[in-house]
Amino acid sequence: MSALAHQALAESARNLPLAGELDQALRSAAPAEIIASALRAVGREHLALVSSFGTESAALLKVMADVDPAIPVIFLDTGWLFEETLAYRDTLVATLGLTDVRSIKPLQETLSREDGDRELWFSDPDACCRIRKVEPLTRALAPFKAWINGRKRFQGGLRADIPVVEQDGVRLKFNPFAKVSREQIEAIYSNAKLPPHPLTAKGFLSVGCMPCTSRTSAGEDARAGRWRGTAKTECGIHTTKTS
Repeated sequence: MSALAHQALAESARNLPLAGELDQALRSAAPAEIIASALRAVGREHLALVSSFGTESAALLKVMADVDPAIPVIFLDTGWLFEETLAYRDTLVATLGLTDVRSIKPLQETLSREDGDRELWFSDPDACCRIRKVEPLTRALAPFKAWINGRKRFQGGLRADIPVVEQDGVRLKFNPFAKVSREQIEAIYSNAKLPPHPLTAKGFLSVGCMPCTSRTSAGEDARAGRWRGTAKTECGIHTTKTS
């Protein structure tokens, strides 16, 4: 983003409600109310939902669609996704009537320069996530003042204490599912008859890029199959400020 764009976004951010005040007000609110509040706070043209179209994504997308199916949805197509995830994206777009889903890819010049042999995921997974997820998301969020994501406290790790609303660089970040339980997620799927991700039946409880996703064994945490055998637990889009 250019310096001028940074300045313009920073100036517009001064007019945003304070994250702490919103978090306090929405601490006990239902997910739909949180999303509706985000809409009121910044307007649809300034709000985006970021979705991986993974194993739990349909629940948040369903709640959002019930509030406003035209809220822009950003999908990071990293070039390493399962074909099943791409197909699931198309299924959910049709099922939920989403009208503005934007598939964002890494810059080809960056891939050629930093990952020409497509082995970066093995030698430096953090760098791979940076060029395939973090940088593309920063680019995609440039026009927006706030974004919505699907992190949940029950996922543990760095997510155990996430607020409902937080400040993310110059943007507001809404976590409408922060305090929901796994049972509530399952209820949304059941009540709305949402289709499951095709890979859940094959033992994948959390799905990301192919090289860094494995099946989950009985008794393991749902995210145990992500970056298995390493200390890595996050791709970086939630630990890097989207300034």
